[in-house]
Amino acid sequence: MKNIKIILIGIITAGLFSACSDDFLEYQPEGYLSVEDAATAENAEALVVAAYAGIANDEMIGPLTSMWVYGSVRSDDAYKGGGGRSDVDIIDRYEQYNLTIADDPSDWMGPRTWTNYYKAISRANFALEVINDIPDENYADKTLRQAELRFLRAHSHFMLKLLFKKIPYITEGLTQEETLEISNDVDNDALWNTIADDFLFAYNNLPQSQEQVGRADRNAAAAYLAKLRLYQAYEQNETHQVTNINLDRLQEVIDYADEVTGDLEADYGNNFLNGYDNGAESIWAAQFSINDGTTVSRVSFVMGLNSPHGTGLYGCCGFHLASQNMVNAFKTDASGLPLIDTFNDSNIFNTVDSNGEAPLAAGITLDPRIDHTVGIPGRPFKYRNTVSESGDMIYNFSWARDPGVYGYFGNMKEQQAPDCSCYVKEGPFIGTSKNIDFIRYADVLLFKAEALIQRNEVDAGITIINRIRERAAASTQRQIDAGATNVYNMGTYPMGMSKEDAIKALMFERRLEFGMEGPRFFDLVRWGVAEQVLNAYLDVEKTRKDFLANANFTAGRDEYYPIPQREIDFTGGLYVQNPGY
Repeated sequence: MKNIKIILIGIITAGLFSACSDDFLEYQPEGYLSVEDAATAENAEALVVAAYAGIANDEMIGPLTSMWVYGSVRSDDAYKGGGGRSDVDIIDRYEQYNLTIADDPSDWMGPRTWTNYYKAISRANFALEVINDIPDENYADKTLRQAELRFLRAHSHFMLKLLFKKIPYITEGLTQEETLEISNDVDNDALWNTIADDFLFAYNNLPQSQEQVGRADRNAAAAYLAKLRLYQAYEQNETHQVTNINLDRLQEVIDYADEVTGDLEADYGNNFLNGYDNGAESIWAAQFSINDGTTVSRVSFVMGLNSPHGTGLYGCCGFHLASQNMVNAFKTDASGLPLIDTFNDSNIFNTVDSNGEAPLAAGITLDPRIDHTVGIPGRPFKYRNTVSESGDMIYNFSWARDPGVYGYFGNMKEQQAPDCSCYVKEGPFIGTSKNIDFIRYADVLLFKAEALIQRNEVDAGITIINRIRERAAASTQRQIDAGATNVYNMGTYPMGMSKEDAIKALMFERRLEFGMEGPRFFDLVRWGVAEQVLNAYLDVEKTRKDFLANANFTAGRDEYYPIPQREIDFTGGLYVQNPGY
């Protein structure tokens, strides 16, 4: 939580970690403190804070918060980047869709993420065991903290389900033997409902808002229930194909979305700048801090590889670069609407002049969100022409680490200016105290719009989409002040669209609004169009980027990651592998 100093008693903390990832269900470390010994209100409060910390205890090689690898590079939004294909080559394999065996020793990232999420779940469960044993009269906030912990547990299971689909749902109070009997091979709909039960407990027992920012509240629970029911509405078979769209679930999406209070930031860019954390648009976020007395503070290094490489302003390593397809998606027509069917027929910013800049061809107009999302040679980076005592902030071709392989477009949303008070440089790696949003209010609005359109309430859905577009249209002043050429043309959709066209508009709007934030791959899987969209993307992108020459998405396999083989072995074969691996 922002501005809450996290202090953990060593022997309590020791009881929350596993020393190695393949025995997280049974490891009992030295100095272990039993539930009975810890069952005081003071200890319970510390354990709840530790559980919050657990959902953001990620890193560059086992991400929990940012989905830049799993949701952005894995989609048509971005390339891996870095110093060639061999640099962190497991991400290259994810990008190529050629991870085909579950016990591949080179795949350390997916299994580590699995373990990190279950460590976070372990923290929540241990805290719940402690709190459950404290008499109500000794702990005034007992139900409140139980609700927070069940929310955190549901969040981690939800993320695991997006990545692996077949997961064991681990709750508190289980013996080691009982835990080892929990299978991951459960009905897909039933697993969604199990996750929802924890969110529903939170929804029914949390206040609408909390005095301490960062704590889960009813508002966040309602938003997460809207998100969960939306995913659940797209019913999948055993090979991940969408077989039905459940209209009753979509009505639940609408109902829960209507429960969420919030607003859009006046300027789109506020969402990606330090100083706007926990604002009206931030519904649920991972909290980070700086200058808290620790060595490098409680900053996020999950995107530490991703800063621009060829400049002394930042450090290493030039990962997570916008694809040409992503850049082209921001083109608009004479009415200011996206070119949904033809945007990728020609490239923009595809030549670099002698100044290391990429001029825009005459007559092309853009969605303003491009200059909030992508670093483009010749255009200001993070709305700056210069940065005090640090040098030029105009993005240049020279900032690209390996332009011959990955091109020269950068990422902007996840970066902060080097003179930001939120900024930490540890060796070559960059960390910041900027929060990472799991759900923005724009998400909630588009959840509702999608549900409305799928239920044939097309004009109501388009009205919401237009609200998102109107905010984007008004988000130009920072770029213009910084010296970006004013080539923006942003319009709204007309009423009376067909359902088919409205769904296409919704899908495209989600891509533009959340470009390179990580939800893209999961959206494509949810909609059941991953194979169609990604292979069409690759067919064109292979002509632009040689490194993608052999990439191919295989339906019925590549929608999800393999269950780590070590977990299957550890449970004696109880866990069932996803198809295709």
